[in-house]
Amino acid sequence: MATRGLPTWPWAGLSPEDLRPVEALVLDAVRAWVEATRCGAQPALAARLPLATEDVADAADPLDAALRALACPGGMGCRLCPRVTAAEARFLTGLALAQRGTNREAVACFLRLAPPAAACAALAPSVAFGQVLRRAGLLLTHPLRPGG
Repeated sequence: MATRGLPTWPWAGLSPEDLRPVEALVLDAVRAWVEATRCGAQPALAARLPLATEDVADAADPLDAALRALACPGGMGCRLCPRVTAAEARFLTGLALAQRGTNREAVACFLRLAPPAAACAALAPSVAFGQVLRRAGLLLTHPLRPGG
């Protein structure tokens, strides 16, 4: 019987260069958003720049809304961090699950980053983010199924 959920988070501890291009793109956008937030700049605009490289700049607004709902979770890395942090892995996992329509599991991931109300508030923008990526042909890896 499981007593603590996922034993390890998908992507946690990996080098950003080891990620698939879609996950690396999202990680770049998240890290740009976090850096802009910490510096007092415009986070949505900062996230838009990496996303524009794959013609999904429209995904910046839902990403911004999801991260704001979670109140910029602690433990997120900077642009030069050599490894994916546990918080980033949890957020990426939640986004991937939301894109796949597994909303309860996505909220469960977000609950590791924020209180229940905030985790639930992050779901709708996460689904919208996933839809923008999907329309562009970008599908995040299903984190709970090998090869998914």
